[in-house]
Amino acid sequence: MDHTEKYDIEKIRADFPVLEQKVYNNKPLIYLDNGATTQKPLRVIRVVNRYHSELNSSIHRGVHFLSDQATNAYEKARETVRNFINAEKKEEIIFTSGTTGSINMLAFSFGEQFLEEGDEIIISEMEHHANIVPWQMLCERKKTKLKVIPFDDNGVLDLEVYENRITDKTKLISVTHISNTLGTVNPVREMIRIAHKNGIPVMIDAAQSIQHTEIDVQELDCDFLVFSGHKVYGPTGIGVFYGKEKWLELLPPYQGGGDMVDIVTFEKTTYNELPFKFEAGTTNYIGAIGMAAALEYISEIGMKKIAAYESDLLEYALQKLDHSGGITIYGLAPEKASILSFLIDGIHMLDAGMIFDKMGVAVRIGSHCAQPVMQHFNIDGTLRASVSFYNTKQEIDYLCKAIQQVKTMFT
Repeated sequence: MDHTEKYDIEKIRADFPVLEQKVYNNKPLIYLDNGATTQKPLRVIRVVNRYHSELNSSIHRGVHFLSDQATNAYEKARETVRNFINAEKKEEIIFTSGTTGSINMLAFSFGEQFLEEGDEIIISEMEHHANIVPWQMLCERKKTKLKVIPFDDNGVLDLEVYENRITDKTKLISVTHISNTLGTVNPVREMIRIAHKNGIPVMIDAAQSIQHTEIDVQELDCDFLVFSGHKVYGPTGIGVFYGKEKWLELLPPYQGGGDMVDIVTFEKTTYNELPFKFEAGTTNYIGAIGMAAALEYISEIGMKKIAAYESDLLEYALQKLDHSGGITIYGLAPEKASILSFLIDGIHMLDAGMIFDKMGVAVRIGSHCAQPVMQHFNIDGTLRASVSFYNTKQEIDYLCKAIQQVKTMFT
């Protein structure tokens, strides 16, 4: 297609050394498990190695050269994230351990400040466990109620039910942008508009969208947004919690310790200004610097170009799987990201996954930390092939070859 003619896939793949390796009897690695974690480009690897080997020093607390260098790079990383999601202020960017850590932080802080017995939180049926369990824990602690938006068999949320779920007791809505299992791109703009019409803040889980599409938090008008570095070609153990300044000023800290304090006495502790109020202890500063390098890398390629290329791959994969026959795909929403959950008719996902592995094809099997999705379809789990901007149509062809091999072996 025209919009991918200048897409240099070979140059991009050369930036990811892991893709060059051979597995099992010298078979090329076909990495299709990007929904779980993405691979890291050389730029990220080199930046992380450089800070570990040359510039490692605790941030914010030192007056020597190394500490100054690390602190400056860490705060530059915050500005890089701010720019990437177009937050209004860098003080609205909080570094956390990842999406799960961010949601747990919000569940605790928001719950302590704003929820009373009988209040309600709304999530969707397609959420990752990380956007279910922290809210359940909050509901148990505060005696509040969790309400769920259902989806249909194509994986599309019912917006009419969503709007009807909202009552004067609803205090927060927390929903995934893109389902990690179904690939559904949810209509978050409309969901936020409906919520704000009722005076309710919204948190968006962007763990599966940050790497696939442009995100502008001011244009979305979301109140909170979270994502993980390792989902967007950065290091593990680092993530982002974005919140509008007005909310962050009102929320109490989630954890106590160094960096989040202003003055400490045995009688009283006052808290630091934003964003440090929510960054207790020594954060994963090298992870933050590495994540910023990843965001800069994909920004240079261009998120629109990445989205167009991945859309072509998804369309190609759907056609190939359909032609293969004997495949059930779960998640066929009109708006869909490059995530394919499927089962091969009559063959257990574990058996198929083991054969894929021996052929060098890395996919995910299981419930993908979304057991309610599996319960909706009355299945135990699926095979999931999640495609990235460094994958190719030839790799999709090889996936289909692996599917045929599984059919042959088990027929």
